Amino acid sequence: MKNVLITGASGFLGKYIVDAFTQQNWYVSTVGRHSSNSIQCDLAVDVPDLNNINANLVIHAMGKAHMVPSTDAEAQAFFDVNFEGTKRLCSALEHAAALPEQFVFISTVAVYGKDEGADINEDHPLQGKTPYALSKIQAEQWLQQWCGQHNIRLSILRLPLVAGQQAPGNLGAMVNGIRTGRYFNIAEGKARKSVVLAEDVANWIPKIAAVGGVYNLTDGYHPSFAELATVIAKQLHCNPPGNLPSWVALPAAFAGNFLGSRAPINCDKLRKITATLTFNDAKAKAAFGWMPKPVLESTLV
Repeated sequence: MKNVLITGASGFLGKYIVDAFTQQNWYVSTVGRHSSNSIQCDLAVDVPDLNNINANLVIHAMGKAHMVPSTDAEAQAFFDVNFEGTKRLCSALEHAAALPEQFVFISTVAVYGKDEGADINEDHPLQGKTPYALSKIQAEQWLQQWCGQHNIRLSILRLPLVAGQQAPGNLGAMVNGIRTGRYFNIAEGKARKSVVLAEDVANWIPKIAAVGGVYNLTDGYHPSFAELATVIAKQLHCNPPGNLPSWVALPAAFAGNFLGSRAPINCDKLRKITATLTFNDAKAKAAFGWMPKPVLESTLV
């Protein structure tokens, strides 16, 4: 039986990863803040005790996301978790029973720093400027150096919007908005976004880890907001959301600039909602035969 060590196991994607590896008969150990973990430790502040761990594969899925910082302390928290937490994990692995053969890091397409664009591939410069993006860029660079020094095969997965049941973040907000009748497509919801199923990411990790490399993962279709909303409404047995023309949304967005976090929309959110942003996953298809399921044919609520 192979051994896997997973961080972030209680998170949205982490739960899918634990389930997938359990079903594939791996021996699963987890690191995290909650008492349900094999090793209870907050990587943002502490180094875990991994002296008895002998993992063939480490999956580092722990991360801070889904928040726009409003203070310096909130911005620093991204670096404490995503970058310093990665360094603490690596330090602990150096004192484990044995170093892993493979390491998978869950990163994000936010590292590219793009709010709009189409078919962006892994060669695009890392221009992300937000605390979230910068902390992930620093973690990627640290791991590339550390894994190289220790002869560990590293895989970096740059993920877009991750879909599945009870998803957090923007998709979760969309589901809740449609459920309560407060969600509207803006400008007919024509903008397309890359999405990937959490289940697919989890199930494909063993194949990816065996190859190594840096990969974008998407469902290959890049649904529009309108398509996502229609599928979600159908699964919720709700009426499809209405449309809010851009000329109506724009004044509300301007007002939102002055209301801060209380506002459901501001100019920055409006720009992102109405701009297409898609990523190319041809490298993954060529490297390990990536064949994802279409998000629009999956359960999202």
